[in-house]
Amino acid sequence: MEATFITRLIGTLKTFAFKDFIDVVIIALLIFYLLRLFRNSRAGQLVKGFLILLVVYGVSYLLQLTMLTYILNSIFTYWAIIFIVVFQPELRLGLERLGRSNRRLRSFMSFTVQNPEDKIYKALSDVADTCAIFSKSKTGALIVFERDTPLGEIAETGTLLNSDVSPALLGNIFFNKAPLHDGASIIREGKILAAGCILPLSDSLNISQELGTRHRAAIGITELSDAVVVVVSEETGSISVALNGILTRDYKRDDLYNRLVELIIVGDNDKNTGLVAALFNKRKEKKNEKE
Repeated sequence: MEATFITRLIGTLKTFAFKDFIDVVIIALLIFYLLRLFRNSRAGQLVKGFLILLVVYGVSYLLQLTMLTYILNSIFTYWAIIFIVVFQPELRLGLERLGRSNRRLRSFMSFTVQNPEDKIYKALSDVADTCAIFSKSKTGALIVFERDTPLGEIAETGTLLNSDVSPALLGNIFFNKAPLHDGASIIREGKILAAGCILPLSDSLNISQELGTRHRAAIGITELSDAVVVVVSEETGSISVALNGILTRDYKRDDLYNRLVELIIVGDNDKNTGLVAALFNKRKEKKNEKE
């Protein structure tokens, strides 16, 4: 039997062509991409459940458990439809990521005599100044910076403004008796696109219990898009930044401004988000220990 297996393996290798190598590489990359997409989401648990069903199906087939085999076989007959329905949010997110345009190419194509980044720099500076003021007065705020993923559907849940960013306008929006203060403000290309917007809440079980609705909303929208979200806590005045479902906390004015420039203008690679978060939190811990 072992000799037969080796003979078949050698025969397969002899017929293995370059196109077969490309085929294997593409499939491997697709599997890697799907695993990476599902790893930090609840879909990871669903994949584990699906694999357990496969194991149960194999065992029931070997033991000739007729009824169980029939039921599982019926389920797997429609596995493609089940897969699309169950993993719809993750598949949509993956397709959105694939469809995102290159930021540098987009900046080059939209270049004009007056550098559009000047307006964005000013918007980031005004947001950092406003958040510093909010932090002292403990005024809650939720500010979303749109990047490659369009947030038009989210903007439609609020009030469209299309206004220049200024501390005075943000102060009016997030004043605790203002009608729009409970929602999020979305900033697109240096302008406030809309205010009072409703964001999807994250249902992750790894979020600290001390974080409220604003922080869950910030994490939720960054799990579904590449947006950068700034949150000011109404209880503590702490300034946080959410990106890719990861929240970094306790920013000061200059730290916040530099991080926003890094993410929105420079175009920091999102793959380093976890490392940046870890380093930032570690630096904050050391600073707090010294104090």
